[in-house]
Amino acid sequence: MAKGDVYSFGIMLMEIFTRMKLTDDMFGGELSLKSWVNESVPHSTIQVMDSNLLEGEEQNFSTKELSTSSIMELALNCCADLPGERINMKGALVSLNKIRTKFVEMLLGD
Repeated sequence: MAKGDVYSFGIMLMEIFTRMKLTDDMFGGELSLKSWVNESVPHSTIQVMDSNLLEGEEQNFSTKELSTSSIMELALNCCADLPGERINMKGALVSLNKIRTKFVEMLLGD
């Protein structure tokens, strides 16, 4: 059950950061939210991100882009096809905390 929960958590992360739903009209057949995100990581995550998350001050753009790319990688690790290959929720929390810490450090210039 816990491996199913982490899968759902990964999907939720993708939905939040892309502002898309699993049931969006663009997904069907071969294309799914997961495959769409997977194709973008790590090189062009900006293509799938909610543009509202990346707008604002230009000096912080690359920091935001790097952080959101890390979050999408975490989401994909939560959604591995085989349950045994998925990160557990404790590992997901540790990863989120590391991403947050790195984001804050980059914003502060440390």
